[in-house]
Amino acid sequence: MSLPLPAPAAAPAPAGLVTRLRAAGCVFAEDEAQLLLSTARTPSDLTAMTDRRVAGHPLEQVLGWAEFCGLRIAVDPGVFVPRRRTEFLVAQAAALLRARGTAGPRPVVVDLCCGTGAVGAALAAAAALFPASPAPPSPTPSSAPPSAPPRIDLHATDIEPAAVRCARRNLRPTNGQVYEGDLYAPLPPALRGRVDLLVVNAPYVPTDAIGLLPPEARDHEPRVALDGGADGLDVQRRVAADALRWLAPGGHLLIETSGRQAPHTLAAFRRGGLVTRLATDDDLSATVAIGTSPSTGTP
Repeated sequence: MSLPLPAPAAAPAPAGLVTRLRAAGCVFAEDEAQLLLSTARTPSDLTAMTDRRVAGHPLEQVLGWAEFCGLRIAVDPGVFVPRRRTEFLVAQAAALLRARGTAGPRPVVVDLCCGTGAVGAALAAAAALFPASPAPPSPTPSSAPPSAPPRIDLHATDIEPAAVRCARRNLRPTNGQVYEGDLYAPLPPALRGRVDLLVVNAPYVPTDAIGLLPPEARDHEPRVALDGGADGLDVQRRVAADALRWLAPGGHLLIETSGRQAPHTLAAFRRGGLVTRLATDDDLSATVAIGTSPSTGTP
């Protein structure tokens, strides 16, 4: 479930715990020790969690959560861990939502290759902070204001059953719907031509480079969430090829990519009939390709 992050523990971590983590190659051993201490419910929990971390499991899978855009996102074992650079994808998508405004029907947002559902959860949280359009006067005044409904109509898909289960937990507070299947295949047909924002963090690591990834990713995250094919762009090309039939007129497709792959990602967007631009963030080493559907709709 997406929750505000707790305040960091004030007491220093035991030296023995820090030493074990550092000996295992954890660069930020002191910080990790504090996170383990603040998350473990019992001493036996702490021992088991430390053993898993020392054995090379991703810290976020050991903790059961990851920090992402100021939220605590549940992360189950064997599920892709949301990366900090993907916060830039959220920022670009949120800016487009804000520019759209809050008047009219709720924007339809689809998160493909959703993993934990972190991107959708963060977008729902961002949209909740947008200034609200004035509500029409109620003919029957109430003493208690109703709870605010979600600002976006959120849908997400992933091909991995474990990711789908995790995403459903994270997106439950948003009323988001999570479907198991390959890209667009499990989406309700009624969404065709109605999607205002299509956000995608598809796998984009070339197959031959999988072996170069850190063991945390290579050994403990699903291959399908990492391997993008021979040049890393197989899934991106499939997403771009079918985007226009799902996007509303003037809708946007955003895909995280790499600086090296970006020209090819944009070319795939253009072949799919989208108007393209590129956004980058040097601090996060993040690159997002953005494609926009013609405002007159699909030819």
